[in-house]
Order: sequence, then structure tokens, then C-alpha cells
Amino acid sequence: MTDGATAMLTGLAIRDVVLIDALDLQFPRGLCALTGETGAGKSILLDALGLGLGARADAKLVRHGREQAAVAVHFDVRPGHPAFDVLREQGLDADAQGGLLLRRIVTADGRSRAFVNDQPVSVSLLRKLGEMLVEIHGQFDNQRLLDPGSHRALLDAYGGLTAEGEACAGSWRAWRAAADARAGAEADLEQARRDENFIRHALEELGHLAPRQGEESDLAQRRALLMNAEKLSQAIDEAARELAGGSTRGGIDALRAALRILQRVAAKAEGRLDAAMAALDRALSDGMEAHALLEKTLSDADLDPRQLEGIEERLFALRAQSRKHGVPVDDLAGLHDDLARRVSGLEDSEAVLADLRRDESACENRYRQAAAALSERRNAVAGQLDKAVAGELAPLRLGKARFVTRIEDLAPEDCGQHGCDRISFEVATNPGVPPGPLGRIASGGELARFTLALKVVLAAADPVPTLIFDEVDSGVGGAVAAAVGERLARLADDVQVLVVTHSPQVAARAGHHWRIAKSPAGIGMRTKVEILDAPGRTEEIARMLAGAQVTDEARAAAASLLADSAP
Repeated sequence: MTDGATAMLTGLAIRDVVLIDALDLQFPRGLCALTGETGAGKSILLDALGLGLGARADAKLVRHGREQAAVAVHFDVRPGHPAFDVLREQGLDADAQGGLLLRRIVTADGRSRAFVNDQPVSVSLLRKLGEMLVEIHGQFDNQRLLDPGSHRALLDAYGGLTAEGEACAGSWRAWRAAADARAGAEADLEQARRDENFIRHALEELGHLAPRQGEESDLAQRRALLMNAEKLSQAIDEAARELAGGSTRGGIDALRAALRILQRVAAKAEGRLDAAMAALDRALSDGMEAHALLEKTLSDADLDPRQLEGIEERLFALRAQSRKHGVPVDDLAGLHDDLARRVSGLEDSEAVLADLRRDESACENRYRQAAAALSERRNAVAGQLDKAVAGELAPLRLGKARFVTRIEDLAPEDCGQHGCDRISFEVATNPGVPPGPLGRIASGGELARFTLALKVVLAAADPVPTLIFDEVDSGVGGAVAAAVGERLARLADDVQVLVVTHSPQVAARAGHHWRIAKSPAGIGMRTKVEILDAPGRTEEIARMLAGAQVTDEARAAAASLLADSAP
């Protein structure tokens, strides 16, 4: 892995993809060139890689006669890479040890399965991870650089605008929080105003009623007692009269008379009446106590049936308020306090709302200032980027082209945490023609070289660690091809670069070289990939220079080209 790089493509395993039966490749850092004759299978190799990165599956990719095709792509990924955050968000194992293995299986009927570190995942998740790790640039499909949605982040990263961007985003969040607080207070106030009459009436009712905690239970018990007051009073009175004496001698008088009779003859009984007399004495004492208790109960109970109406009226009033407000009777006192606070808050709410509005306005002003400062820095950085890209265009035979970073003001309501700028990369390929979006460049070769120029300039700013260029040198040769190779090699100082090329000047610049070829396999053909050593590189570049008939002169030219391209 290159110094400072957070991830690198290290391995590609392909099984039964079109002409490839079994292929295992290991990729080092730096610039890696893949060459071979037209039709040898370079596009199949890229299709297989794309499949492992989440590209659309096609049953036609399955090798004829096989049940399924399989691709595994391995990355050496350092801890802290955003890919692990994505896995954690999905509840997947994000252990960085051993890197990341993205795997895809496509069956002959077109069905597809995806895995990350042998954990089943959706194809969309596989694609999201693939886009974070590899960027494939073809002549007409260079993805991210054609998407204006990525241009703002690239410009900010190129200009090192992290601090300004964080200040803008922070002030945006503060503004939105203040706006939400104000809007919430306004909604509460509006609702309170709609409910004000009801609240004040309810507060008056509860204030007049003055409910107390535990009152319902006490009233219910008192009500039950009074509902049986007549029977209870009658029973107590009759019992007391029976004890005290009624139409005949009462129980207490009878006990007292019996005790006196025994006391007169006790001395003559030689103690035989002592126990009986003691029992009578205890019974007399208990009877007198019972009589006193009954009288006290009758006095304390206050069993006046006329009180029942008032108690029931109070109890029913409490329960009516309970039903009205949907709270237990014991919570009515608390409800009264809450309504009182709401009324008090209603009276103070205008002042609170005025404070919230002032806070929102201050937060908005701070955001506008931060966005303006960020916009000013972006305009300065845009000029630097345009100048840097222009310096890369002339050697790539694009000297008449012009690269422009367009920054437009957004409408105030469209501003966001990233500021108030709409940023897009535009180009004009001919003098006098106004710049337009990158994707409208007519020539695929021009687009590929523009991509290379941008990538060289943005290498340190672009987070994707592995770049693949498919025939970026198409339609050029000589000095222009040499310039392409030189820039690819320079780009490979910062990121891992794989290039599929027909240009000997580009291939000679590579630190590593593979040759893709077709060979007979039974009744069909198969694609194989050969790692070239120094003599093999000389022979392959000689073929690229001379064509089908490799001459000694071509070999000498290839050796010279390799020597001139050596770092």
C-alpha cells in the first residue's frame, strides 16, 4: 500500500466468466499495465472486475457449459477507512484484520448473490463499497467526474477547505436547530391560544373544586358508611340498651346483682366461689367497657344520613372531572398545577418567542457569513484548479481546450450545510465555444485524457484509492502517448493505477506488466494472463511497436523505450 493510502486492490480471482475459466491475479502498488492483442479478453477482465464491485449482472457472463460464474476482489484496507463505517451501519462485521473481500456469484439463469468477507449482502451495498474503493475510467463512462454532484467535494478537498466547510456546516446546523425551536414554540403558542378558553375554564373549575390527593378513597369509604347509617345506629343503640338495661334487667345490672349475691356468702364458701366471682368481675368490667365503646362509636361516627347527599355530590363531581380530562381522580390536583403553568406560560410566551426569533436571526446571519467566506475561498481555489488542469492539457494534445470550474449562487432557500454554491466542472474543446459539462465532450479520447488531467491534479483530494483506465491513450501516439504514460506514472505515486493500453509508450512507464492472450481450450478458447519479466516486457512492447511480425529493430526500440521510461 502506498504511503498515506488507506486501501489498495491486492487480488482478483475469476472463475468461469466468458473466456476465463480460472484466473488469479495479485496487484502490487504503483502503475500496472495490461496489454494484449485486440479481442484477447481485456474487456472481459474488466467486466469480471466490475461484477465483483457490484455492476449489473448478466447471465451472458457465465462461461458456456458452466452453472455459475464467480468473482472475488480483495483489498488491503486500513482501519478507519469509511468502508468499515458502511459495514457497521448495516450491522455487519467490520473487523479490519485481513482487509475486505468483495465476492459475487452469477448463475446461468441470471440470478446473483453478493458477499463481503463471506457475509451475505445486497448488491447495492456491494456497489457502494466498490465505488469507495475503485474507480474505472473508460472512454465514455468515467462515472464520478461526469457527475456534478461530486464536484463540490472534489473542489473543497483540492483547496483544503475542511475548516471552512466545517464552520459552514456547523453554523447551518445551529441555524436549523434555532429555526426548529422557534417553529416549535410558535406551534405550541398557536395551539395554546386555540385551547386558551378551555384551559382557563378548566383551571377555574378545578380551582373551585380544589381536589386533594387520596380524597376519592376517603369519600367512597364515608359514602359506604353513611349508606348503612340507619342500620348501624339501630344495632349499636340496641346493643347498648341491652347492656345498660331495657324493659327487663340489662346485662350489666344482672352481672352486678349476681356478683353482690355471691359476695354476701363468699366467706362461708371457703374459697369455692372465688373463681366464679373473679369471672363475674371481669365480665362486668368488659361489659361496662363495651357499653362505653358503643356509646363513643355512636357519638364519633356521626352517622347522620343527611350528610350522604353532600358527600355523594363531592365524589361525583370529582369523578366527572376525572372523566372529562381523562386522568385518575388522584391526578386532578397535579392537572390543576399543570394548567396553571400553561396559563402562566401563555402569558410569558410572547417574550420567549421573541427571544427565539432573535436567536434564529443571529444564527442565520452567522451561517450566511460562513457560507460567504466559504464561497470566497472556493472562487479562489477554483482559479488555482483551472490553472493546474490547464497545465496538464497541452501535453495531452488538448492545448486548445479550456477547463472551467463554474460556481453559481444558489437561491437562498436552496442553500444548505455545504454552503450556497452550485459547482460544476466544464470544458470547451475549441476556441470560441462556450464551456459545457464534461459529459458532452464529443470525443471519447478527449474525455479520457481530460479525466487523466483532472485525476493528476486531484490525486491528493480524491478519496478513491484505486483507479483503472481503459484505453485512455486511444487515438493518440508518439509524444502524446508518452505524456499520457508520464502522467499515469505520476498519478501512481499517490494512488494505485491499473491501465489497459495499446500504447507502448504507456506500457513502458508501468512498474508491473501483464499480457492478456487467448489460447485454444478443447473445442473453444480461453483467456489467460501472463506476468511479464524484463525479457517478456521487451518482447511485448516490441510487438506493440511492430505488430504481428516482431523484428530485431522493434526489440531494440522496445529496450530503448523501457530504458528511457525507467524512473
